[in-house]
Amino acid sequence: MSIEETFIQGCYVLTPRVFEDERGYFFESFNRNHFEEATGRSINFVQDNESQSKKGVLRGLHFQRGDHAQSKLVRVTRGKVLDVCVDLRQDSKTFGAHFSIILDAVKKQQLFIPKQFAHGFLVLENDTIFTYKCDNFYNKESEAGIIYNDMTLNIDWQVHDSELIISEKDLSLPTFNDLFHDD
Repeated sequence: MSIEETFIQGCYVLTPRVFEDERGYFFESFNRNHFEEATGRSINFVQDNESQSKKGVLRGLHFQRGDHAQSKLVRVTRGKVLDVCVDLRQDSKTFGAHFSIILDAVKKQQLFIPKQFAHGFLVLENDTIFTYKCDNFYNKESEAGIIYNDMTLNIDWQVHDSELIISEKDLSLPTFNDLFHDD
């Protein structure tokens, strides 16, 4: 498995080594020792989540605040998504910057998203299954988010708004400036 840091410090793309033959394929999706050696980060995943969505569904941008912040290791087991994470670490050189990657079941790449990042994804194929590991338990009182079409973040979701399927909850999320700038 190769583990490469993105331009945002602490955010990594994991690309597995896939062994294929006439029976199918095998790959190691995560190895804590290998991850910690490559990144210098100690991680202990405590919760796994999975969602199934149809093409056009946009989920996010979500994050957990304070003591309930979560690092995530995300991947697609069926289908394809545009995955996006936003650096919310106010002391970071890349505060407010975002990273995006196409994750699909063919390449089997994963994205490691550290604590203090917002995360969202746009489903690009019907019947997509998205899975992720978290290093902290979900806490409803700590959930927060940023509106997907925030002008400051200027994320290119690669489709027209009219093609998106977004929950009412996600449509009512605040802007980046509402969360991080005092007026």
